[in-house]
Amino acid sequence: MKPPLSTLAALALCLVPAVQGEARTPAAPTVTTESGQVEGVAQASGGQVFMGIPYAAPPVRDLRWKAPRPAAAWTGVFHADRFGPQCIQPLRNAQANQYGGAEVTSEDCLYLNVWTRPGLRKAPVIVYIHGGAFFIGSSAMPIYGGEAVASQGAVFVNFNYRLGALGFLAHPELSAESPQKVSGDYAFLDQIAALQWVRRNIAKFGGDPDNVTIAGQSAGSMSVQVLQASPLANGLFKHAFAMSGAAAGGPSPTPPLAQAEQEGVKLQTVLHARSLAELRAMPADRIVVPRTADGPKIGPVQDGYVLPESIEKTFQRGRQNDVPLVVGFTHDESFGGLGPVKDLPDYLAKARARFGDRAPEFLALYPASDDAAARDAARAADRDATMAAGMGHWADLAVANGKSKVYSYEFARPHSYAPGAKFSDLDPATAGAYHTSEVPFWLGTLDSFNIYRTTRAWTPADHAFSTEMTRSLVAFARTGNPDTTAMSWRPYTSNAPVLLGLNQVARIMPWPERRKLEFFRSLGQAQAVGAVRD
Repeated sequence: MKPPLSTLAALALCLVPAVQGEARTPAAPTVTTESGQVEGVAQASGGQVFMGIPYAAPPVRDLRWKAPRPAAAWTGVFHADRFGPQCIQPLRNAQANQYGGAEVTSEDCLYLNVWTRPGLRKAPVIVYIHGGAFFIGSSAMPIYGGEAVASQGAVFVNFNYRLGALGFLAHPELSAESPQKVSGDYAFLDQIAALQWVRRNIAKFGGDPDNVTIAGQSAGSMSVQVLQASPLANGLFKHAFAMSGAAAGGPSPTPPLAQAEQEGVKLQTVLHARSLAELRAMPADRIVVPRTADGPKIGPVQDGYVLPESIEKTFQRGRQNDVPLVVGFTHDESFGGLGPVKDLPDYLAKARARFGDRAPEFLALYPASDDAAARDAARAADRDATMAAGMGHWADLAVANGKSKVYSYEFARPHSYAPGAKFSDLDPATAGAYHTSEVPFWLGTLDSFNIYRTTRAWTPADHAFSTEMTRSLVAFARTGNPDTTAMSWRPYTSNAPVLLGLNQVARIMPWPERRKLEFFRSLGQAQAVGAVRD
């Protein structure tokens, strides 16, 4: 706990006379939580932010690879004036597109942040889950800030959760010691613990604990789907907003517990640990999963507890948390697939290599007659094969097996780059509406890209469009309907799906053709969406 000001120092500050005409610094806001009093920061915009509040005990030493425990109470004042450390992960270089400043990492990382405004009462609450493929990312990244959302009348919360092997290691010995005889999904248990903290405490910050929207992008979006399917999250949220990531029908499988445990044993071998005790004693920064084709596959698990069964079966049996849902993706995102193509011959060769006897069927769906058309077709196919297919499958499952409305979007507005901006992981000339590019528009964090160096040259139109997207997000959080005067949505229907296209303007557009999505789904295990019986 950061030490409070002494009584004498505080009194001295109170006695300093204000200079006539000088702007007074707003008093630091204070809130009493279940663990003790927290003092936040008054923002120049009129908002308030409380950073680095512990929502669970540090998952260290004997608590490594265990469900999160309650945070300890404190006496005095906890100074919530800086972000907590991010969870153990690889660090980014300063030329990365989403570089967020110097990174402080620790295994002691289960902290959350709250943005609010004075006078809010029973305001809608948005709990945002960061992305990062379940091995990087943090709530402290400026792109995930909540000041703009709070300015629209919602309370915004984000948080850290365990990542990589520390968040997802399944292992026979861990399962044996667990009361539920499971292991692996510690990160999702962290997320549920954060939602439970919100349920118990958010009213003190002006939020309505009965009107919580969970939202997330990429791995955060996959987390939203897991939480929608998990019985452990029942009653913790009222709406769900998912940006580019599905755990069911997406690019990343969720293996059953027995298979995941064997991957955990494989990691133990890679790390040269002779026992679980040695793994627990190992420095946290050494517990890194090799990101190689033959390395251990550590990630979300169908563990039998957080996920008692497959996500598809949970939906088909009508056991999901049936809440209003928004799903969406960006125009130019993709994972794997054909990858970048140089020209038409390269496109045709890659299609034949990837699809074999079914290449003619693929090329009939994604025809190309010149180099430019080939590059566009490859990009569209890779998007449809991963994100569009997965998000469409989620929408189909929700509509077929629930009563709540589902809405959808495609974000296709490229960023406005500063002249000469260069990145280690992105080419502005070809990036288009890349994976994650919609997040700063939804959250109103466009300027986060210019904090450490100028990489964007946002226009007034960009800022105006972002403001309208933020209003739509808050409208959805308030009522379960994202309609605003500027953005008119239509509910998703499986027979003739449409989405809200977000480009230079917002307009209703058709989804990618269903026959294209079905082609990619047919390459793997058939994915049913209708109801099933036990």
